[in-house]
Amino acid sequence: MEVELIPRSSRGDLMTGIPLQTVEGSDFFTADIFDMLKEDQADIAVHSLKDMSSEHFFGEHYFAVVDRDDTRDMAIFNPDILDKIRKGVPVIIGTCSPRREEMALTFLRKALPQLKDTIQIEVRPIRGNVETRLRKLNDGIYDGTLLATAGVNRLLRSKEDAPLISSLLKGKKIMILPLIECVPAPCQGAIVAESIPGNKKAVELLKAINDAGLFEDCYTEKKRAVEYGTGCLQQFGVTTINTARGKYQYAAGRDNQGTSFVHWHPGPDLSVVSVPLFSTTDYMRDFFRYEWLETGPDIPTSTVFIANYKMLNHPRGTAYLDGKRILASGTKTWYELAAKGYWVTACADALGFEFLASALHMPVLSIRSAEVFILTHADAAERWQEKGYAAAGTYRLQPVMSPGICEAISQATAICWSSYAQYQYYGIYAGKQVIHICAGGETARLLQEAGLDPVVFPTIKAFEQWRKTTTR
Repeated sequence: MEVELIPRSSRGDLMTGIPLQTVEGSDFFTADIFDMLKEDQADIAVHSLKDMSSEHFFGEHYFAVVDRDDTRDMAIFNPDILDKIRKGVPVIIGTCSPRREEMALTFLRKALPQLKDTIQIEVRPIRGNVETRLRKLNDGIYDGTLLATAGVNRLLRSKEDAPLISSLLKGKKIMILPLIECVPAPCQGAIVAESIPGNKKAVELLKAINDAGLFEDCYTEKKRAVEYGTGCLQQFGVTTINTARGKYQYAAGRDNQGTSFVHWHPGPDLSVVSVPLFSTTDYMRDFFRYEWLETGPDIPTSTVFIANYKMLNHPRGTAYLDGKRILASGTKTWYELAAKGYWVTACADALGFEFLASALHMPVLSIRSAEVFILTHADAAERWQEKGYAAAGTYRLQPVMSPGICEAISQATAICWSSYAQYQYYGIYAGKQVIHICAGGETARLLQEAGLDPVVFPTIKAFEQWRKTTTR
């Protein structure tokens, strides 16, 4: 069929001088587009689904979700950001999103390299498209800005837009913000097409191009978001996290009444009393001593993945990281690296390296898996090498075998293992009928290979949230 593209600016595009949360109304970026359907000026309207109100999405029109890019937010800084932090002057960050201001700035205060006692961050409103915001960054009006990673990726894939966006990003320091601490907006990264029900040909076409899986994810994200509030003042996020162990919907932040919440769905069908539940997270320093390996690895790659922050205590730990682009296993490791003054580009949200690996190829990072060297403990490094990854251990785990811990494990009816190494050395003390619990990723895979059928949480943080609110 013939397709005619009709570009149309929206009210939100034109209202660049004021934050939209100060203006009454909704659908600032979509109403002018979908009104064209009613006026018979177009057969199909195309939008960013994040910008569409739930009232319209759950209304009478027919919708198809046709594409979704990476859902994360990203922070982009000018090259002199480290000098600003060292001098202790305020870091000016541009955003008009209450959600990003609530979550991302809290995260950045701990995640930026801690080169001064405290990092001062000042928020100033910023409006305009990606190009406009990057130009304002280049002009020094801001030190950093927060953007949806999906929008930058799409511009970098465009032959028409990529040269300009690449030039504006040149020299910038980038952080891809974690999903758990900086939850994306509902349906972020998703493209939706719509038509009116009476336009049979358009509906037929949308049925053919709809991605049913993406549609279900976005539909449930919008439904969940309505429970917490609507409008431009949202201080929460809702997203879908696809892991090797299943799909989860994750929501967190503050609802419209100002109440903090965290929600994972689905949750495990598990109920235990608190006394016989043993969690290794309560004794993290008591399981192992660390034997530092004298001969460290030669790292030929430009990027390193730090599996555990404890490697920083290695006598040569900092030498492994100098001049490298650094990826972290989770935010705990990220914060420890930042405390040592390192810039971290992204993390795996404690969901395992392979969860992050799929995002490394996106245009804004352009990192190939072959360019990443994994630093971990010696036993884990061998397992990564068997899977074809470049990896090395900087230390060996030496079990302490504390009598108190061994006795507690033997008395437990449920045990949460935060690493496979804990089970490897201490699992012999567990009863035969015990319920094994763990997070997804490598720990779950290895426990299953060992013949167990563990109850799997998406992350250890999800387990801790469940334990806090569910156990008796």
